[in-house]
Amino acid sequence: MPKRSDGADAHTDDAPTVARRRGRTGAAHAAPARPARASRLPDCGGAYVLAIALPAALRMTISRRADRGAAVLSAGRYLYCGSARGPGGLRARIARHLRRRKILRWHVDRLTTRGRVIAVWAIPDGDECALVASLAGLPVPLPGFGSSDCRGCASHLLAWPDGADLPLGPPTLRLV
Repeated sequence: MPKRSDGADAHTDDAPTVARRRGRTGAAHAAPARPARASRLPDCGGAYVLAIALPAALRMTISRRADRGAAVLSAGRYLYCGSARGPGGLRARIARHLRRRKILRWHVDRLTTRGRVIAVWAIPDGDECALVASLAGLPVPLPGFGSSDCRGCASHLLAWPDGADLPLGPPTLRLV
């Protein structure tokens, strides 16, 4: 598998350059989030849905297993269901997703660096698999995306066709 400039595996053929800056200790850190957007989000654990607009097709690999290979996501709108259980909870995780420049760590990072997060639903104490189940009528564009540690979900990424209603209520954060 090809390597990025930082030595990690490149999971896309056109992986973006990862911007870093040096902190006081000299260690590399990703650029900070825009606090005005993230500061309105709860800092507890829970689940979230990101609405992402992808302006152009994106070729990507979601697994290191050779039998899965590469796939192409078409331009369009997508919903990604995730969870935030670590330090800073929903606020910290979503702030990371809103940053354009970051180390590519999760499947969704490839979408958030190539596309644009247009809305966020944050659900304190929520469950990402329950969110996927509530959106079950939507198409699964890429099986296994964001759900490699989940046995019950085909994918945590869903296509959001024009005109499709969402049972989520108004977004916690609207970015358009």
